[in-house]
Amino acid sequence: MTSLLPIDTLLIAACAWFAIGLGGLLAPASTRFIARTLFPLGALIGMLVGLVALGALGGPAQTAVLAIGLPGLPFHLRLDNLSAVFAILLGFVSVGISIYAAGYFRKGEGTAPGVLCLEYHLFLASMLMVLLADDAYAFMVAWETMAISSFFLVTTDHKHEEIRRAGFIYLLVAHIGAISILLSFGVMTGGAGDYSFAAMRAQPLSPFWASAAFLLALAGFGAKAGLVPLHVWLPEAHPAAPSPVSAMMSGVMLKTAIYGLLRVSFDLLSTTIWWWGVVALAVGLLTALFGVLQSTVQSDMKRLLAWSSIENIGMIAVGLGLTLIFHAYRMEVLAALALTAVLYHCLAHAGFKSLLFLCTGSVLHATKERSLGKLGGLIHRMPWVAWLALVGVIAGAGLPPLSGFVSEWLLLQGFLFSPGLPHPWLNMVVPVAAALVVLVAALAGFAMVKFHGIVFLGQMREPALKDAHDAGPWEKFGLVWLALFTLLLGVLPPTVILRLDAATQQLLGTGLAANLSQQGWWMLAPISAERASYQPLIFLVTIAATVLLGRWLVRRLYHGRVRRTSPWDCGYHFEGPRAQDTAEGFSQPIRRIFEPVFRMQRHFPTPRDTEPVYRVKVDDHFWHWLYLPIARAANWISTLVVTLQGGRIAVYLMYSFITLLVLLLVARP
Repeated sequence: MTSLLPIDTLLIAACAWFAIGLGGLLAPASTRFIARTLFPLGALIGMLVGLVALGALGGPAQTAVLAIGLPGLPFHLRLDNLSAVFAILLGFVSVGISIYAAGYFRKGEGTAPGVLCLEYHLFLASMLMVLLADDAYAFMVAWETMAISSFFLVTTDHKHEEIRRAGFIYLLVAHIGAISILLSFGVMTGGAGDYSFAAMRAQPLSPFWASAAFLLALAGFGAKAGLVPLHVWLPEAHPAAPSPVSAMMSGVMLKTAIYGLLRVSFDLLSTTIWWWGVVALAVGLLTALFGVLQSTVQSDMKRLLAWSSIENIGMIAVGLGLTLIFHAYRMEVLAALALTAVLYHCLAHAGFKSLLFLCTGSVLHATKERSLGKLGGLIHRMPWVAWLALVGVIAGAGLPPLSGFVSEWLLLQGFLFSPGLPHPWLNMVVPVAAALVVLVAALAGFAMVKFHGIVFLGQMREPALKDAHDAGPWEKFGLVWLALFTLLLGVLPPTVILRLDAATQQLLGTGLAANLSQQGWWMLAPISAERASYQPLIFLVTIAATVLLGRWLVRRLYHGRVRRTSPWDCGYHFEGPRAQDTAEGFSQPIRRIFEPVFRMQRHFPTPRDTEPVYRVKVDDHFWHWLYLPIARAANWISTLVVTLQGGRIAVYLMYSFITLLVLLLVARP
């Protein structure tokens, strides 16, 4: 009997996810059956996807053709090293989210549990099919299925007006992006009529048409990824969705857009032009800086994490731009370094951002609050969530020895090794870009400290928080899984990079494996140990030893005596929980320094107020500068059309007569 190929197993896994979703319709109102049976089964399928993709990484590409679709347009599927990397991401991250979801979803939260189960697992299956698609038709079918299923997940609690509004904005931007992607595929076919990716690879495009395809792909996939100025849906959709859905969208769905950009830029297009990298670098820097500044001033914990996701996607786009620049000038080793940073940050962000979104879900269920101004001191009531959130915060802040530090360190190494660029203008621009990347990393640390400090540390700001409870067993398992995923990526980077090398070899023809294999599994030296190196395990052991030694000395010298006291600030006890630093107060210096970046509305208390309240609302400039004018123009055109549609047949006949006269006048015999 012929054994199944990895691509066959992944196709069966996609069908299994869909079948599990349909299984939710067998008992649509049974929360226990769906949460305790179907979601864990979905997690097992995710584990299968991750293990199969990991086993296929480094092997030859596998193809398959499914006799479905339109006549003459069957589905072409392909599993190669690039799609395997993102399938690993999808599989292993979905395990933690699905297990967490088994304990998260409760009856009476909007959509019926069975329908929610169908939408969730259809979402997973469609993302896997996006990674396996090998023609434009199959890709767009899977892409639109992913968009529609995620739309219904975002609008789970559709009774609220703001959630329906968020879903509408998300669906609108998603379809605009899909049109741009479809046009990009159309350009890459070169008019041949063959929409398979193999035909696109073989199509010789002129620099003009290749550039058009790249820019269309950047706009289309950038809309899904949340690149500025196509980001407006993300800060609305992520807070509106249930926390497991937010985690899946931020951790996995955004990476499918990065996968699409990599597929088009380095696989389907046969040429690379240096200014493509400059465009991607500029858009990435704008996205990262704007996203991180917005995240530092948010007072809603899910909105803060949503803006942080925009910042991380911007950092990935920066790495993509750097890769394109190096690849265009045939500096392949540096291109491999930058591309490795891109792939590593995709994995790292998927782990720690999913973890943080799930932690907010536990806080939301325990307190019914997501406003930072009404939280605080939850480490005393929710120690599991607080300590596991700290893992995600450290990684999100880019601090060693966790995953976020490794990817950002690799990206900075790419900048530091770049002075040999042949273009003098680029030699001036790249150091400035490196400085902005460092600024973004510092501000990201600020935002993460604000998130964890305001939510979990200090005193409880509201009396109701004393009734908060820690996460349940299913939720704890999912959180621990993602925390371990984040930790392993942080302490074993040489092992991970050696696995990622197969994807860099496929896209660039070279990788970092030769350099890394000379240093050993414990040292990360992407170019050479003399230039730069990092030993994460030694760093971790040193930190652990320092903490344990300090604890031993305290217990030894003070004989285990412990004196408990209330939290204090600069030697002064808080007069009350309200005297603690607020989210607005924490970010006030950032608002002052970068005031032109924000659109702010402030409310100041007056001396006569019996209950003085200070409020500040921060809006997005792009919404008012770009989207609202477009909306007003669309309304004006609609009003004009309505005026023309009077409903009288005589008027319509007059329009036809005038049109006929115009055609007779302009027509040439």
